[in-house]
Amino acid sequence: MLTESTYLLGLYLYLGAAGILVLYTAWWSWRSWRPFWAALVVLIMAALLLTPAYPGPGVATLAPALVVAGFQLMTEGPEAAQHATKPLLFMLGAGFTIALLLQVLVFRRRGRARRVESTAGHSDT
Repeated sequence: MLTESTYLLGLYLYLGAAGILVLYTAWWSWRSWRPFWAALVVLIMAALLLTPAYPGPGVATLAPALVVAGFQLMTEGPEAAQHATKPLLFMLGAGFTIALLLQVLVFRRRGRARRVESTAGHSDT
């Protein structure tokens, strides 16, 4: 049985490792891909790694929803995993929605501004 301090240590280690992985993926993808795809991948990865869920009924501690859903799905079936898959699917949808909003509100404007600057520079020569 875990004590409170070992549970918190494990939780902090997991969150730190997941955070570092998300930040590294963000850094790498922003250098390699278009902004929309980089944002989409980073937000989906953050949703998969950082969404919490209760491991079972009557349990007061949280665990990563992806891990809980995977174990529940393999051991007890899809009905038992629903309590972890619902918040996971909601956060995946939120990540996709945020990426679409970023595309419409931020990335498209930035692309237009770059195109205007590049065409203005070519017309002066």
